[in-house]
Amino acid sequence: MLRAMQCQSCLPWGSWTQLHRSLPGRRGTRSVYLCAASMPGTAGSYFLRKILRASSISLSRGCVRYEGGSQEHSVKPSSSRHGLSQLRNVASSGAIKKHQKSLSAWFSHQPNEERQFGPSFSLDAVHVDPVIRESSLEEILKPSPDLTIQNQLQQPCSQVISLQNLFDVDACGRQVKNVVLYGTVGTGKSTLIKKMVVDWCHGRLPRFELVIPFSCEDLSHSHAPISLRRLITKKYQHLRDVVPMLGISNLKVLFILNGLERLNLDFRLAGTELCCDPNEPVPPSAIVVNLLRKYLLPEASIIVTTRPSAVRRIPGKYVGRYAEICGFSDTNLQKLYFQMRLSQPGCSGEGSTGSSSGEQENLVEMLSRNLERHNQIAAACFLPSYCWLVCTTLHFLYFTRTVPPSQTLTGIYTSFLRLNFSGEVLDSTDSTNISMMKYVAKTVGKLAYEGVMSRKTCFTEDDLQQCFEVEMKTESELNLLEVFRSDVFRFFLTPCVQLGKEHTFVFTIPAMQEYLAALYVVLGEKKTLAQRVGKELSEVIGKVSEDVAVVLSIVSKVLPLRFLPVLFNLLKIFPRYFSRLSGKDRDAIAHTMAEELFKEEDYYNDDVLDQINSSILGMEGPMRHPDEAPDDEVFELFPIFMGGILSRRNRAILQQLGCSIKNLAAFEIAKAMKKTVIRNSRKGLPPSELMDYLFFLHEFQNERFTAEAIRSLRTVNLSSVKMTPLKCSVLAYVMGTTCHEVEELNLTSCNLDTSSLRILFPVLLRCKALHLQLNSLGSDACKEIRDLLLHDKCVVSNLRLANNPVGEQGAQYLAEALAGNRSLTHLSLLHTTLGDRGAEVIAQHLAKNQHLQELNLGYNSLTDTAALHVVEVAKKHATLDKVHLYFNDISEDGKRELDSLRMDRDGVRALVFLTAGTDVSDYWSNILNVVQRNLPFWDRERVRQHLVLILQDLESSRRQTANPWRKAKFLRVESEVKKMLGKLQHENL
Repeated sequence: MLRAMQCQSCLPWGSWTQLHRSLPGRRGTRSVYLCAASMPGTAGSYFLRKILRASSISLSRGCVRYEGGSQEHSVKPSSSRHGLSQLRNVASSGAIKKHQKSLSAWFSHQPNEERQFGPSFSLDAVHVDPVIRESSLEEILKPSPDLTIQNQLQQPCSQVISLQNLFDVDACGRQVKNVVLYGTVGTGKSTLIKKMVVDWCHGRLPRFELVIPFSCEDLSHSHAPISLRRLITKKYQHLRDVVPMLGISNLKVLFILNGLERLNLDFRLAGTELCCDPNEPVPPSAIVVNLLRKYLLPEASIIVTTRPSAVRRIPGKYVGRYAEICGFSDTNLQKLYFQMRLSQPGCSGEGSTGSSSGEQENLVEMLSRNLERHNQIAAACFLPSYCWLVCTTLHFLYFTRTVPPSQTLTGIYTSFLRLNFSGEVLDSTDSTNISMMKYVAKTVGKLAYEGVMSRKTCFTEDDLQQCFEVEMKTESELNLLEVFRSDVFRFFLTPCVQLGKEHTFVFTIPAMQEYLAALYVVLGEKKTLAQRVGKELSEVIGKVSEDVAVVLSIVSKVLPLRFLPVLFNLLKIFPRYFSRLSGKDRDAIAHTMAEELFKEEDYYNDDVLDQINSSILGMEGPMRHPDEAPDDEVFELFPIFMGGILSRRNRAILQQLGCSIKNLAAFEIAKAMKKTVIRNSRKGLPPSELMDYLFFLHEFQNERFTAEAIRSLRTVNLSSVKMTPLKCSVLAYVMGTTCHEVEELNLTSCNLDTSSLRILFPVLLRCKALHLQLNSLGSDACKEIRDLLLHDKCVVSNLRLANNPVGEQGAQYLAEALAGNRSLTHLSLLHTTLGDRGAEVIAQHLAKNQHLQELNLGYNSLTDTAALHVVEVAKKHATLDKVHLYFNDISEDGKRELDSLRMDRDGVRALVFLTAGTDVSDYWSNILNVVQRNLPFWDRERVRQHLVLILQDLESSRRQTANPWRKAKFLRVESEVKKMLGKLQHENL
């Protein structure tokens, strides 16, 4: 038997299996399930004996001695019934149950990136199995094409295999014991393994009775000899009483070796000796090699996960099945993932209302439609990792309601890279040991930056070769490039699906191009040849300067030559000179940031948050014709990501990924930004561009810098920007870094609602002029406005609520606010559906107000009684001297009465019509300007009727006057009214 085992490595895989099965005393194969993790636990060595004694099972002497002896003390063959009884009792023992409980807790543990979504986001709740396709070594070893990944979404699915069937017999009827499961970065290898372990812990994987997980990354950090049994008990103390049974019972065990690319395995006998004794201490890599050789625990089943470049490290004769994880190559899997993820109860966050479920369903529907269009996002979501990024971004865009927001967009992308690249080395066999993310930043970041600078998103084969291959000088660099192409390339670049551009590549997610370009710049990789050479020389000279100083000091004592101190000082000049150049380089980074942030050609684009939303959910409406010239590419996220990467949290995460940004560098860049960014922000910015600037300050996460920038903003105009809860949170956070009063905040037509007002409440308190027109603010919103106006810190003096459905109930809240407010001087309730009852309520509370100077109640369907009552109350008011009542249902008699009150107004000016007796009203231009501004939002037929009445009134008054000067004024006003009527009729046509 020993002789046969020594010849194992000399036989092909199939021959060794047949020989091993022919040995006497062997009862068939069993599987061992080994997972990569380290679990806490406590158990005494007496535990197994206690269980077996309680079950009336006695172990043979050989079994007891095996734990501390060698293989020659193995258990003598016994009856099959006794062996099965032993197996059942061990498998159901408390040790394995404790092991299952510990594994379940460990592998169900959610990273911080998942905890933000609430407890409902468990692995069981949102997991969708990716497509797994059976492969072969010949297919893996095919020469890869030159940087092309065509047809990645349409891979052949005729050999699809499920996770539960990986260990079924192969095509030749042989039992599969070793499975290699490989896939590129982001296809879901680690998540699939976690789900597999959790399923076993909950009894959903009955094929195996024991699972022992190991992480190859963990094993790679230890080179000290250790036995297999000691290694298992070191990681899983609960298994101390079960480990002695491995190899001498029919316990079905599975070993899972996760991330094999982290281990340098040598299957040559000269490199790794044979070892069949689980008690013999050998290096961890030797344990893995002998497990895969089936020389150690031959009955165990093993599943290995790895990247494509490391598959060939295991000789094919030791692998029973190759399986490739193809991600979500079926768009139906993508839809299922989004449906499960976005429909979870905790998705909408805390404090969400009942309408959130409808919003979630709407998001899923829009996303599904975009996937069905065969959009570029379907190619991106081929990788499950990008499905996670899409859902996380949507969660950030739609369900952020806290102040400050719980995360940043830059933080989402940085965390996304950490989830996929944390601890990852591009090639563990390379001496440079460069981190995968550092390599990506230097190469893909360069491609991304050049694309941003040339306003390009599609890249040809020549572009890729120019970026990746032009600087290849050594064999090591070429090998690193091959590994990158095999394992990482498809994570960042994918074929373009646009017609006519099928042979070009685009970044998997458009924003990823801007993130990597920003990372490339901030890391200082954008250097000229002179700067690179200068930096290297500076580092070399700086390192040797101290040693040279010691030598020169000694020589100067022996040979007192005057030139030696001079030489020493010259050696110090170059490093100091280069430090000044590096400071200039940081000024250049700040200048690039300011230049890209305030580009005038981008002034009238949508804000960046709306751009991201459109890139994910698509643009609703007719599709662009293929022959139609595309719009210019926009890269407004690039400078925002530059600022976000400089934040302390993102720098800490990037440090873990091997991309170091020093605190001093971040400080100097921020210092340089004060001269460029803040100075440029003082210029008048359009609303969408101002929103981008506020979002940049939020991403930067530097309160001192933000406070200095915000103090220069006395007027904030965000009119027509769709103020989602996220944008409201950003505005509240950024403005909250200071306490200065804001002269004017314009939120006209911003889709505000009650929850928006709650988020913005601290900001609104500090605004003197507050424009809230055209926001569909109803009675609930008026209740918030009442609380705002009654707050003792409120400084609002001018409040405009025109074109909002305030109604009678809303008027009640506003009237209560008027009674107790001390700051408001101008209130506009133009076209707010008050009616007579609403106006009466306001009139009743006006007497308690002592500060209001102007009240606009125009276009509210007021009749004569309500209008007269308001004016009579206004006559008695201490400060109110102007009341707007135009475009109401006031009769001619009511007009005359109001005119008589105007003549005896006691300081009150009632603006009702364009005429005042036989003269033109002094405020005719104000009234017409209000009508002109609101024409797009008012009922056109009703406006036309009012304009006809105004025109008739003007003509009648003109005929009654004999003064030629007054007649000329009437004719001028009539011409303006006729122009507005003509415009209305033309637009109706």
